[in-house]
Amino acid sequence: MRSRRYDSDLTPPWKKPTAVPEVPADPDLVVEEVTTGFCGAVIRCEKTTIGPTVTLEDRFGKHRVFPMEPRGFLLEGRVVTLVRPAAPAPGAGAGAGAAGSGQRLTASGSVAVPGARARVARAGRLYVEGRHDAELVEKVWGDDLRIEGVVVEYLGGVDDLPAVVREFGPAPDARLGVLVDHLVPGSKESRIAAEVGAAHEGDVLVVGHPYVDVWEAVKPSSLGIDAWPSVPRGQDWKTGVCRALGWEENTGAAWQRILAAVHSYKDLQPQLLGRVEELIDFVTAPGE
Repeated sequence: MRSRRYDSDLTPPWKKPTAVPEVPADPDLVVEEVTTGFCGAVIRCEKTTIGPTVTLEDRFGKHRVFPMEPRGFLLEGRVVTLVRPAAPAPGAGAGAGAAGSGQRLTASGSVAVPGARARVARAGRLYVEGRHDAELVEKVWGDDLRIEGVVVEYLGGVDDLPAVVREFGPAPDARLGVLVDHLVPGSKESRIAAEVGAAHEGDVLVVGHPYVDVWEAVKPSSLGIDAWPSVPRGQDWKTGVCRALGWEENTGAAWQRILAAVHSYKDLQPQLLGRVEELIDFVTAPGE
């Protein structure tokens, strides 16, 4: 039997003299500083007596200033060197916050728990209407959900909700949270949500975002477009979006393109962020 051979060089990867990509420190770029684990969005770049620096802001509004040293940051898990953008980065006002020094943030913006294992699943569940919606929730809130022991289930359509709730059997110690698409007043979705909520008051919470599809919950700027196109009634919305943006009319490929552009909560609209956070709080609240 051959023994495994291990690299005797224990130098951290960001300090090894290997070529790494240079990335412009554009405003709102989310990076992690390698030595402290501080994760935040670029606010400004400045020229100082000690050299160029970059100011990052985390989700709580806390600012940290770091030197723009070679191999000093992680972008999507890759070591990079931040460089000053071609145009001066605009400044941003100071915010209030309380993230501790050296704390790492998850994609949802919450403080990560180093080395934490997934909790045993709770009796409560989150049901998310639509496969794309479920994938987006997993990408941004996956770390948080595993820490909390919350399992996400796929809901094929809101018409199935009454039967799903009956089979689940919600109770104070087994709450059910449901996220549905296009929950607007007067719609079929809102009527079903109201009926289910009334029948299981306190044990079931049904919320939704106002978008035709969860694609719209991704900020256009994250995709490099000015706005989501308007699609005429009677036309398949996703196909119409692909056509208007000049993308291949393959909605599966289009979704992968959109999902790849989402790196953290900063890439999502607040109308979705608030609803998902509300559901997590509801499902994880202590049972009465």
